[in-house]
Amino acid sequence: MDEAAIIDYVGGLPGVVTFTASEENDAPASAWGDTFFFYDPEGKLAENQRLPFATVVIHDYAGWDTESRLDRDGIFRVNLAVGRSSFEGLLGHSPKEHAAHHDEFDYAATDVLLPHPTYASQGWVSILNPAERTSAQLRELLENAHGLAARRYARRRITASK
Repeated sequence: MDEAAIIDYVGGLPGVVTFTASEENDAPASAWGDTFFFYDPEGKLAENQRLPFATVVIHDYAGWDTESRLDRDGIFRVNLAVGRSSFEGLLGHSPKEHAAHHDEFDYAATDVLLPHPTYASQGWVSILNPAERTSAQLRELLENAHGLAARRYARRRITASK
């Protein structure tokens, strides 16, 4: 799956708002070209209240998120908020325990499910350039992350109405 196919797929899920950072929409220059997926079926959440459930990132963030080596030609990373229990089921340890396992992973490997190099402790996973080994799994993970975001949204709406 290439970036465009992933963006089309996720953008087509119900209630998804897609945002690709650019100069035109006043996003920080460091994020230009990165795409963020939010669950906001009414399209009414303030930008500062939106949390993405998935992202497609095309470059490193210098001094902070460089382990995937996204500066290589044609390399991109899909990031997904899968939650604590799914993270543990997929990777064999909890997000809380990830610091002890961090060095066990090659965060620059392509077509492999990995803990997110920066946000693993928050239940995020990633795949660089999903292809034959991970494309089907990625679709399933994207749908699950979307479902998790929809449930969080519903809980927030119930809490806000009380």
